[in-house]
Amino acid sequence: MDLLENIDIVVVGAGHAGCEAAVAAARLGSKVVLITLDLTNPARLSCNPSIGGIAKGQIVKEIDALGGYTGIIADKSMIQFRMLNRSKGPAMWSPRSQNDRWLYSYYWREILENTPNLFLWKDEVIDIEPLNNHFIIKTKMGVDFKAKAAIITAGTFLNGKIFIGQVQISGGRLGEPAADGLTESLKRLNIESDRLKTGTPVRLDGRTIDFSKMIEQPGDDNPSKFSFSDDTVPLEKQRNCWITYTNEQTHEILKKGFHLSPLFTGIIKGIGPRYCPSIEDKIVRFSGKNSHQLFVEPDGWHTYEYYLNGFSSSLPLDIQIEALHSINGLENSHIIQPGYAIEYDYFPPYQLNNTLESKKIENLFFAGQVNGTTGYEEAAAQGLIAGINAHLKINNQQSLILSRSQAYIGVLIDDLISKTLDEPYRMFTSRAEHRLILRQDNADIRLSPIAHEFGLINDDRYNKVLEKLDFIKNTSKYLNINSIEPDKINNYLSSINSSAIKQKIKWTQLIMRPEISILELAKNFEEINNLIKDKPSHFIETLEIEIKYAEYIKKENELAEKLIKFDQMRLPQDLDYQNIKNISIEARQKLNKIKPANIGIASRITGISPADIAVLINFFYKKTK
Repeated sequence: MDLLENIDIVVVGAGHAGCEAAVAAARLGSKVVLITLDLTNPARLSCNPSIGGIAKGQIVKEIDALGGYTGIIADKSMIQFRMLNRSKGPAMWSPRSQNDRWLYSYYWREILENTPNLFLWKDEVIDIEPLNNHFIIKTKMGVDFKAKAAIITAGTFLNGKIFIGQVQISGGRLGEPAADGLTESLKRLNIESDRLKTGTPVRLDGRTIDFSKMIEQPGDDNPSKFSFSDDTVPLEKQRNCWITYTNEQTHEILKKGFHLSPLFTGIIKGIGPRYCPSIEDKIVRFSGKNSHQLFVEPDGWHTYEYYLNGFSSSLPLDIQIEALHSINGLENSHIIQPGYAIEYDYFPPYQLNNTLESKKIENLFFAGQVNGTTGYEEAAAQGLIAGINAHLKINNQQSLILSRSQAYIGVLIDDLISKTLDEPYRMFTSRAEHRLILRQDNADIRLSPIAHEFGLINDDRYNKVLEKLDFIKNTSKYLNINSIEPDKINNYLSSINSSAIKQKIKWTQLIMRPEISILELAKNFEEINNLIKDKPSHFIETLEIEIKYAEYIKKENELAEKLIKFDQMRLPQDLDYQNIKNISIEARQKLNKIKPANIGIASRITGISPADIAVLINFFYKKTK
């Protein structure tokens, strides 16, 4: 049975990747059908009820700057905001929010239903068949969709299997069925698959928690937000999170169940995320530690359900309960949902181009956890890029490829297609070699011109970016030209324990001092106040960072310009590297497997040496003569 006509793109799965992909492609003008098993909870916060965090917050800001919706919806459903790493340099500052789990999905459903060209269909995709420059997408209900392109964003649902001790349940999430058949369909198209593992902690009844025994963790005094748009505002009130700790008794109780843990008995074959291990894995890996920190996080504004961050487990239910009752504040806690592990299919991303299109099947795109990533933010970013590129590809337009010096999203995708993935990929600031120019505060400056060109942000919002650029340029110029006399500033400097000056000094030289902030100067000097009065806080934040770190930013931009030339050295996709005898055997094998689009990507493949790259550069110049 055929349903709908003239479909451009089918998106499989309505998680964070699928929602961003479907909305982006539809807004660009494609007719999109989003197919999912459950339409009630799109982009569900199925693990922790939070958005952002270290490096992930930067990604959310980039999604927002590109016209995606993750940041806007995070703001609307936010119950707490914190800027992480404020004690470090601005390259490390990372926004993070606690969110209302149900409101988050509600607002996404609202966006999906109000996006022109986007149609929803509740079903399971079981087969994808390329046919005459189209795809036939078959569903379990016997419906066929004919589309020009397809985007696979099935999350953890492909042959998903849940583990709680010796109990095994087929499912993509607890209480939700797994998706069977699609992996086999893709394997018939010569697309390789493998297995990965992730997990989720227990959910607790807040009425049974003794918070008086825990450490209160409030949000920021002056909360910010993710979106650069005026569609959202910072929180006026917030909910607290809480901190408690495991102890030696907890660890001994957990160890009693190790012989029943599917993680240790070999039942689970997939590798789990190293940086988000289960509690039992922590006890083994960090055997010298007597305690581990746990975060007790509310699931929303009007619920008593709490998420116990740090207590992911696949141990038997009775062991989980006994261990929880040994923890301060949780002695009488009631479990709403146990922790569990889940193993699922993914498709190693070296099979993709840097547009997220399959190298093997034209117009077939992959995004999210099916590419081996972990985290809502990484998934949403991939979905946005896949949705944009699927639309551009079927309309014969140039693809959107973000470089490593342009966005964390560029780092993410480049890493996926060039690195050996032996565990679920998680973004960190340390993965970005240009992180000082990839800050959370300047994502709008870096990426909104692209979004405006595509029509993903409107003129009003783009004009705000231009206003920010003008403000930074003109204010920096003023502060670099104008000076202040010692007798007008020294009393203030003394009050903040900053060295006095003996002769007049440019304002920029003062602002470069780490103990001086523009906002505090504005409170004490009318000249500065007039410069920044009525300007958004992120305008002022970016201005100050650009002044304080001017020399470092200049050097990083110069380095980025030097490195980007390697990304401009294109390599033929049909090149047989076995014929280039001067590079190592390992390099030849990996290059033939990954088929890098350019020398820049080739240089970042695990196991490729500088000597191998030198040979490839020589090969490139010979071919271009």
